[in-house]
Amino acid sequence: MLDMDGTILDLAFDNFLWLHHVPERYAEEHGVDPEEARKRLYAKFEEMMGQLQWYCLDHWSDFLKLDVAEIHRDLNERIGYLPGAEEFLKTLAEHELRVIMVTNSHLEVLDIKDEVTGVKAHFDHIYSSHSFGQPKERQEFWHALREAEDFDPATTLFVDDTHRVLDSAKDYGVEMLLEVSHPDTSAEPRESGNYVTIRRLGEMLDR
Repeated sequence: MLDMDGTILDLAFDNFLWLHHVPERYAEEHGVDPEEARKRLYAKFEEMMGQLQWYCLDHWSDFLKLDVAEIHRDLNERIGYLPGAEEFLKTLAEHELRVIMVTNSHLEVLDIKDEVTGVKAHFDHIYSSHSFGQPKERQEFWHALREAEDFDPATTLFVDDTHRVLDSAKDYGVEMLLEVSHPDTSAEPRESGNYVTIRRLGEMLDR
């Protein structure tokens, strides 16, 4: 089970879009000082983080009064794989493994990113938290995923870049957890957390 943003695809796209481009567009659209727009939106982001609405394009389009899907498409040249991630997925396809994507990404964002990367083709199935009505940070998500996929928590590897999500998977009983510590190539690697850590998926090809 693999996360998408920050595990397979470079989180630099999302961070640039939400932390820089969206505040600039919001300031222009609403006649707000850019610094005030950043403060206002960063506070809202902090408030919503970890909730399903945090990942919902419809919620943010309504709140910001901006077409957030169109903003994604405007910047789609920035969408791309993390180094080594596509090669890792191609290698998995050579083995008798069931490979599923487990993502909080909104389905429309997933489609936009797939248009650029073709990432969907590498998976046997894709599960978005929006289909279950619960984010990966909540136990309800894992119960719903188990009903849909019937995976064995003792023999399934789950890779993600977010501590809160890994904590939730651990609480559910997933035993093999791996944390990606360098999800954003435009930033420094994160400090190691409480899990076995790799900088990026491509490193597993050398093991």
